[in-house]
Amino acid sequence: MDIGEVARRSGLTAATLRFYEEKGLIRSVGREGLRRRFDPRVLDQLALIGLGQAAGFTLEQIGGMFGPGGGTSIDRKLLAAKADEIDALVVRLQSVSKGLRHAAVCPAPSHGECPTFQRLLRATARKAGWRRLPAIARR
Repeated sequence: MDIGEVARRSGLTAATLRFYEEKGLIRSVGREGLRRRFDPRVLDQLALIGLGQAAGFTLEQIGGMFGPGGGTSIDRKLLAAKADEIDALVVRLQSVSKGLRHAAVCPAPSHGECPTFQRLLRATARKAGWRRLPAIARR
């Protein structure tokens, strides 16, 4: 497949494909004139790159998931650690979402008077390591 076909089928730009090739994530198998040619298996590699990026892996980590010849060689401990990281993020975001949803419908006259919103602000400030809480969170 030429680079245009890979771009069309993957939804990525030719510039992105060239960048991935420069980083060693994918490899062209030759040229037809000025156009790079790729083995059809490059689409599987691009899918793995997309999944890795969606999971928050760096391009360097993703590159390490490819074995010689373009096959995969994925460290299962790395996957488990990333899954744990994502699970913790989901819990944190669900907590924030719950607090924001409450604040959106809270009957208190202002957010400054809403105990749930105040707890959310204090927890956020503590996690950020603030020594002094913002005035709205000191109530």
